[in-house]
Amino acid sequence: MSISFVQKRDYSLTGESTRHALETGLASAEWYHSDVPRKVMKELMQRRDGPAIRDTLLWIILLVASAWGGVITWGTWWTVPFWFVYGVLYGSACDSRWHECGHGTAFRTQWMNDVVYHIASFMVMRNPVSWRWSHARHHTDTIIVGRDPEIPFMHPTSILPNILHFVGILDVWDWMKILVRNSLGNVSAAERSYIPESEIPKAILSARIHLLIYAVTLVFAWRLGSIIPFMIIGGPRIYGTWHMFLTGMIQHGGLAEDVIDHRLNSRTVYMNPISRWIYWNMNYHVEHHMFPMVPYHALPRLHELIKHDLPAPNTSIWDAFREMVPAILRQRHEPGYYVRRELPPTARPYREEFHQTVPDRSTMR
Repeated sequence: MSISFVQKRDYSLTGESTRHALETGLASAEWYHSDVPRKVMKELMQRRDGPAIRDTLLWIILLVASAWGGVITWGTWWTVPFWFVYGVLYGSACDSRWHECGHGTAFRTQWMNDVVYHIASFMVMRNPVSWRWSHARHHTDTIIVGRDPEIPFMHPTSILPNILHFVGILDVWDWMKILVRNSLGNVSAAERSYIPESEIPKAILSARIHLLIYAVTLVFAWRLGSIIPFMIIGGPRIYGTWHMFLTGMIQHGGLAEDVIDHRLNSRTVYMNPISRWIYWNMNYHVEHHMFPMVPYHALPRLHELIKHDLPAPNTSIWDAFREMVPAILRQRHEPGYYVRRELPPTARPYREEFHQTVPDRSTMR
């Protein structure tokens, strides 16, 4: 079969792809949903404080215990496992915490969602105001080029920066530049495309508060003559971020752009219990995107109810990478290619009529 190449796409939120998405109806489209009885969905969407309080208290206890262990063993090799655990709890677990609390589904009590959301947003070095609206757009227009500000792999994908994300130096540098820019009152045109005008002052204030905390940490470290303050605040976003990217990259990597069926652009992956706890069940990612108001603790039940209508989940993180990496490498030379995952006989056909606006380079597995 002959393969024709397409030019590099415009992934900006203010360019030609944005105009195309708006004109074709891809923006704010009506997405496919698996059938779930209304009564059952109402039960699944019930918010509860209990599971999130339990998991958050455990998270805090482990954070404090591992940091304390790292401090008292500082200067010996025994300090390494403590900081390893603390790094993952700070630099990776924070990502799922801001995410679920940003949706307002983790806790039933809204102030609890807000407190954990702001703390976790600080830990992940993201502006809590702008990121709330960015993520809302991500759910409205998931992997729609020109609309979604959170597309992880842009064709052709640059391999080295994605590998370096497992040690968050480049990522931290990028987010720190955004915080500094926002703190100076500079909100980009792309950010203004999804942040309401009334929220702009809040975004600027949040960036200033975050930078003030980092400045205080810097002064404290200088006065102590030690890097321990940075091992506790900020540093884990570099050395503990690997699990966040390990799980985050497989959410949409190698899958379709510009479709209105989450079964085509999102991936559900079975994971070990530790990763699922760190990740707060976001491994059920097709389910989460179809029904984002279902709390994280109810996603396994939702999966059992609709799995007959979904592609078979990847059996492990490793299995997901084995599927994703070859597709990412192929996309470097063949933009528009994606892994088209096979549906079971019990599923309704994919809803993908909008995808015909670009060349189809999909393949069946």
